[in-house]
Amino acid sequence: MILSSIKLLIPTLVGLLCLHFARFSTASNDNERQIYIVYMGELPAEQTIALTDVHHSLLSDIIGDETIARKSKLHSYGRSFNAFAARLLPREAELLSKKEGVVSVFKNRKLKLFTTRTWDFLGMSEKIKRNHQMESNIIVALIDTGIWTESPSFNDKGFGPPPSKWKGKCVTGANFTGCNNKVIGAQYFNIGESAPPDEATPVDTEGHGTHTASTATGAAVASASLYGLGEGTARGAVPSARVASYKVCWGYGCMDVDMLAAFDAAIADGVDIISVSIGGSVRSFTEDSIGIGSFHALKKGILTVCAGGNDGPYLGSISNVGPWIMTVAASTVDRRFETDVELGNGDKISGIAINTFAPKKGLYPLTSGALAKNNATFGNSSACDYGTLDKEKVKGKIVYCKGAGGDYVVKELGGAGTVMSNDQDMDTAYATGSSASYVTIKDGLKIEKYINSTKLAQGVVYKTKIVNTAAPFIASFSSRGPQTLISNILKPDIAAPGVNILAAISKFTTVVGHENDKKTSIFNFNSGTSMACPHVAGAAAYVKSFHPKWSHAAIKSALMTTSKPIKVKEGGELASGSGQINPKMAVHPGLIYDINTTSYVGLLCKQGYKDKEIALITGSGNYNCSKIQRGKGADGINYPSINLQVKNRESNISAVFYRRVTNVGVGKSVYKARVESPKGVSVKVVPDVLLFSHPDQKRSFKVTLKGKFVDKDSRYLSGSLVWSDTKHEVRSPILVSLPIS
Repeated sequence: MILSSIKLLIPTLVGLLCLHFARFSTASNDNERQIYIVYMGELPAEQTIALTDVHHSLLSDIIGDETIARKSKLHSYGRSFNAFAARLLPREAELLSKKEGVVSVFKNRKLKLFTTRTWDFLGMSEKIKRNHQMESNIIVALIDTGIWTESPSFNDKGFGPPPSKWKGKCVTGANFTGCNNKVIGAQYFNIGESAPPDEATPVDTEGHGTHTASTATGAAVASASLYGLGEGTARGAVPSARVASYKVCWGYGCMDVDMLAAFDAAIADGVDIISVSIGGSVRSFTEDSIGIGSFHALKKGILTVCAGGNDGPYLGSISNVGPWIMTVAASTVDRRFETDVELGNGDKISGIAINTFAPKKGLYPLTSGALAKNNATFGNSSACDYGTLDKEKVKGKIVYCKGAGGDYVVKELGGAGTVMSNDQDMDTAYATGSSASYVTIKDGLKIEKYINSTKLAQGVVYKTKIVNTAAPFIASFSSRGPQTLISNILKPDIAAPGVNILAAISKFTTVVGHENDKKTSIFNFNSGTSMACPHVAGAAAYVKSFHPKWSHAAIKSALMTTSKPIKVKEGGELASGSGQINPKMAVHPGLIYDINTTSYVGLLCKQGYKDKEIALITGSGNYNCSKIQRGKGADGINYPSINLQVKNRESNISAVFYRRVTNVGVGKSVYKARVESPKGVSVKVVPDVLLFSHPDQKRSFKVTLKGKFVDKDSRYLSGSLVWSDTKHEVRSPILVSLPIS
């Protein structure tokens, strides 16, 4: 909740500062070298000259000085695609963008992290059927904050040597003890040298990368908990799989230049699945490091799974929207972290928090920030803002604060605990640095009324207890569609648990992560689409262990069409995508919607990308979009979901979607279409029966939508198409939505 408040404040503050300093900074920026990425597409088919020399020659030609050019170049990418990073003046970047062989030149941008029992909740018990031999051959790459290999989640007992396809490495660094047969690779990238040299190490000092890696691939660890909370066996989806860690995030964020370097390495190293719990604002695919990296990954058959972002519940906030990316929303699990507050009058109020502190006595004196204020003329004492409270009025007492974030202020002043009222993100529990709980604003008013009714107000905050609750729901923080780049492709693709997930963390961080926090643990609860992402990456690896020759799109389709629909109050499929992952069912999806590289290229042509750009991206020499067979229909691609965006509520809904499915079942089968039409829309499927006589047989059909927006208050209309042969249910959501105004 503290993060949510900061999230709302930062854009405002940045905007004001930018407005104030814009006229002073323009001239300075024009003469200041900044880091740019020069993307040149696919690797040349025949390399007669080393790429580093090609890159240097380009720079020298633009800069006009050999020495400055050599000093300006920071890194050449050349293992999986052709690009380089350099410090350039804006005018040099502009000139480079017009050079033959250059797809795009874009500034190095800062990206951000989208920060146990969940596998049982998803139907993957410890006894689930596994293909251990194939699972052990799968390598899952985590592009994140590094890894702490000493965690019991990465114990390599029983593991053989790395798969023969592995071409990666394990580098050294401060506090890093090395790799093993579970964590077979660990590298870090600090191209812009933003991180101090003594911090340049593959070890995870944040805890985020260790958490995501163990969620996807962690070995089973019995009796894992956070000070007794959530005790059980912590494990990943594929405990026998190998881990390759690529550290690109440091204390200040995650930079494009490092992200591209990680993709460049991971693709060439021989990984099977790439998990990226990082993102930023949406940009053109040719200026997006994750979009570029994941495109080159798909060309090698590698599925990239990405977090969708934590900017919900706002529509249009989704990140990582490339059609070749599997974009993940965050859902809840069936447990709630109840942290009760009891008042001196006997009233009990149910709050939410991850509070590991048990009270040392029955009741404590209770006051409010408003009553404990000092003489400060700044800040809001009711919210317990820093510097607004009197230590003598706080010491030994529980303090009620209006708003989030007061627990550390109260703790520093010697308070016994904190109760904070807030209505944002009340579906997510956050760890507290002292005894504390979050309550609704309505319950907060009740507490305040009690405090003001007596001179001897008392209360107590109990240690968190975990109770069962209905699930899944989409987390309020989870980013929503519609996306803005390709309007007729639904994003997110799928949802997975991302709220209060228990997994391994690094010993180099603390439970809360606050500078004054001294409490440590080797397991912790985290929330975010960052946590949902490795659930899907792990599930994808699980499916691949049974179908090692399936394409990235086949695995993605299997997970999407077997997912469970989620009822969402706001946003519908714009929040949940196809629904909650169901890994066990995804192993036998019945039918799959496959997509090859040519189809993606046709889609780029349909979206208006230039022939020259596509030729360089694909390495196909001269390329002419007018001669390529573009995908037919409203979206132009064989996507597992059906999505149409119309201009406004008055627009006629009229669109055709063309699809082709492949039979991945056994023997003969007959699939019949079952349609749930969106309100006010007719859906016609032709043919509505598909006959298959053998595996790998393909059948085509088309879906026609016609109608109008009859619901004047809604921004979207939801329905579905299910192909059923009595054994399999192959489901695609159908969504008609409005653009973000």
